Amino acid sequence: MTDILLTHSNHLYSDRKQTRKMQPYPPLQTLIAAAFLRERGYSVALADITLASDPEEESRAALEKEQPRMVAVLEDNFNFLTKMCLTCNRDLAFRMCGAAREMGIPAAVSGSDATDRALAYLEAGFEMVLTGELEGTLEDVARMIVRGGGSREETAGLAYFAGGLRHTGSRAPIRDLDSLPDAAWDLVDIERYRASWKDAHGYFSLNLVSSRGCPYRCNWCAKPVFGSNYYFRSPERVACEMLRLKRELRADHIWFADDIFALSPQWTRAFSDAVERIGAAVPFKMQSRCDLMTRNTVGALRRAGCTEVWMGAESGSQKILDAMDKGTRVEQIYEARENLRRNGIRAGFFLQFGYPGESWDDIEQTIRMVRDTAPDDVGISVSYPLPGTRFHERVASELGEKENWRDSDDLSMMFRGAYSTEFYRELAAALHEEVRGGNPDWERVYELEKISARPTLVWTSC
Repeated sequence: MTDILLTHSNHLYSDRKQTRKMQPYPPLQTLIAAAFLRERGYSVALADITLASDPEEESRAALEKEQPRMVAVLEDNFNFLTKMCLTCNRDLAFRMCGAAREMGIPAAVSGSDATDRALAYLEAGFEMVLTGELEGTLEDVARMIVRGGGSREETAGLAYFAGGLRHTGSRAPIRDLDSLPDAAWDLVDIERYRASWKDAHGYFSLNLVSSRGCPYRCNWCAKPVFGSNYYFRSPERVACEMLRLKRELRADHIWFADDIFALSPQWTRAFSDAVERIGAAVPFKMQSRCDLMTRNTVGALRRAGCTEVWMGAESGSQKILDAMDKGTRVEQIYEARENLRRNGIRAGFFLQFGYPGESWDDIEQTIRMVRDTAPDDVGISVSYPLPGTRFHERVASELGEKENWRDSDDLSMMFRGAYSTEFYRELAAALHEEVRGGNPDWERVYELEKISARPTLVWTSC
């Protein structure tokens, strides 16, 4: 009998877009939590359903094999798919909880969607929702269920049902990230991931993080787990784990899944020095902000092995960037692109259309910015209101029954935007095609712009 069975609900084949991309990464947060519990004397097993042909069958098989004392569905807080609070993930989590309850096993859950919608998860059968940062609360819950110590009322970072929804106080963030263990990579079927990557792309990529959180305050960005805190691991510790992935797990490539990588120029230089000193360099991609991609920082990233940077450009219109409280200038997008190009690093832009107040002129400015800078790739979304954001508060009265996307390819407008969902989907498809050297159907975009336009609703930031 195992003390705790850990799992998650990010099933790649339930998401159309991710199935096409075929870039599966192990559930990093779940693996860090597993190592954390092991350090405290708990026996742990993992049901990793990322690549399962039938995720429910695979999770049931793990339940029957391990006969755990508790189940914890721990979403990967470093994975943007989890932060999108997709209903395909939520529905699968509910079914996994139902399977555990059928066997009389208590289940707890942690993640962005569970934090936002604690009552729904409790009504689905979860005993407790772990809100905010995971590790300390998980240890307390494990002590409660597995060892019979402590109580819900005295445990910070919990939501539970007791004649109504109850929340305990927030737990202080973990400031010393070096106190956390490396991920329990031995629990993952690495060869399953390697084969998927090799077959699709010819190389093998693994994920790693150097920090937690983001201190910036873009008003559409939801931060239910880490809030606006930002803490980082020491450069030497990150370089050492990078070397481990390179040598022991034979990773050809690494994705740094931080919300913001290279926030500090000093940290970035120290990291690059550490990587060079121990020979840990491996090609990696990461995400950051255009205003952080200065000439010196980009040079340091290149020394460490960086080959690709994704930046939240969002819009080519300064009016829209200001309305988002983005804190960046359009010219900084141009500067960052040039700094990356000069160092031979690929540049990817995250773009967002449909923000309140955006007009056709603003859209044209974004298209022009993309054509001027010629990024190597783009990721395109429409403005997606998530609970806890000022953006959500402003459009809440316009939301209908559908409040979340089903999967990452949904792109539904869920409030009264300037244009229809069909227009934004065609716009995204055309711009993707142009950037990737295809044949964009701009005539269809222009046609939909004329027939689906609504009066522009202006929202000024305050």
